[in-house]
Amino acid sequence: MHKISAFLILLLVFSVIAGCDKKRVFDDYKPVNGDWHKDSIINFELGKLDSLRSYNLFINIRNNNEFNYSNLFLITEIRFPQGKVITDTLEYEMAAPSGEWLGKGFGDVKENKLWYKENVRFDEPGNYQVDIRHAMRKNGEVNGIENLQGITHVGFRIENTSE
Repeated sequence: MHKISAFLILLLVFSVIAGCDKKRVFDDYKPVNGDWHKDSIINFELGKLDSLRSYNLFINIRNNNEFNYSNLFLITEIRFPQGKVITDTLEYEMAAPSGEWLGKGFGDVKENKLWYKENVRFDEPGNYQVDIRHAMRKNGEVNGIENLQGITHVGFRIENTSE
């Protein structure tokens, strides 16, 4: 009887955890290990997506206390199967005016789920890909920061717009 109860509790916990993320279509992270070189491109292979659905796109960033900036500049590219490329330069706030990190997490690592695009349709048949690189530079300097400290992981997430 005890084994059956433990199994049912475990099954219930797994069902609750799995059921909480029904909108997720794609969710992947790549380690940066706290030292993101300016020429390092983080690549996500999205595969084929349903051309009849709309999706919301997010960039997920994990940072620690070695990140010395209140904002983060990124350059993204969505590569379409037929060769079209959409490039965006994005800026995200990473800290409140008080200096407190935004995002969720315990300890010195915070995770930020950052809006990228909403209600996107992938209407070309074939595989899509997303590239992300940082575009950080110090105020008044032309050259970018060679090695950006404090970013531990870069993620990309696609969600259905409706369940």
